[in-house]
Amino acid sequence: MDAFEYEAVRGVRISEDKARRLGSEASANDVVVSLHAPYYVNLASPDDSVFSKSVERIVESMKAAEWMGAYAVVVHSGYYKGHRGKGDALRRVIEGYLRVLEELPAWVRRPSIAPETMGKSSQVGSLEEVVEICRNVGRCRPCVDWAHLHARSEGRLAVTVEDVLKAVELIERELGKQAISPLHTHFSKIKYGRGGEREHKVLEDKGFGPEWAPVCKAYIEVGVEAVVISESPILEKDALLMKRVCEEIASTSKPI
Repeated sequence: MDAFEYEAVRGVRISEDKARRLGSEASANDVVVSLHAPYYVNLASPDDSVFSKSVERIVESMKAAEWMGAYAVVVHSGYYKGHRGKGDALRRVIEGYLRVLEELPAWVRRPSIAPETMGKSSQVGSLEEVVEICRNVGRCRPCVDWAHLHARSEGRLAVTVEDVLKAVELIERELGKQAISPLHTHFSKIKYGRGGEREHKVLEDKGFGPEWAPVCKAYIEVGVEAVVISESPILEKDALLMKRVCEEIASTSKPI
C-alpha cells in the first residue's frame, strides 16, 4: 500500500502543477510512484504516423512522470501485425524506444522506460522480448506482469516459486542488479483463452490463476526488492489481501 501507479492510459492529461503536487504528497508519505503510459501506443507499427504518435505519447508520459517524481513509465510496446516475423516487430519497437530517448528534454532525468510483459500472443511482450528491449535501450527496466505471463503461456508460467525465480534470475543475469532494485511488477488473477489474455479477475476467484503466494514466496526467498501494483478489478481490496498474504509468508520465511 506504499506504491501508486498513475493511470494515464487514456492520455496524459495531468497538468504540471497537479503532477508536482501529487509527487510532493507521495514523497511526504513515502509512496513510490510510477506512471502507466497511454494504451494508444504501437511502436511496432509499420505506419510511420502511428509510430511517431506513439513516440510522442511516451515522451509526454516521461515528462509527466518527471514532474511527479515517478521512477518508471510502464508501456505496452505494440503488436506483431504488419511484420514478416516477430524479430522485425521487436527491432521496430527498439527503434521506437531509442527515438523516445532522443526526443526527451534534458530536464527529464528520473524515470525509466518500463516495457510491460503482455498477455496476448499477438503483442510484443514476452519476458525474453522485454529483456531484449532493455538490453538495447538505456534507462530501461522491465515491468513484469505475472498475470500476463500466465495468460500468454495459457497457464504454463507464473505458477510455481521456481517459475518466478527463473524469471527474476533471467532479468538479473541479462540486465544487472539495477533491473531488480526494485523489480517493477503487476499482479492479479486472469482469464485467458486461445491467444492469451481475456480479462483480469479478483484474487478470491478460485477458477483462475495465477496464485499470489508463490510470487511472494519467491520474492522473499531471494530477498528481491519489488514494487507490486494490483491490477485487480477491485484493486484496493486485493492490494490489502496481497499485503496480508506476504506478511504471513514473511513471518515464517527468511531470505537466502
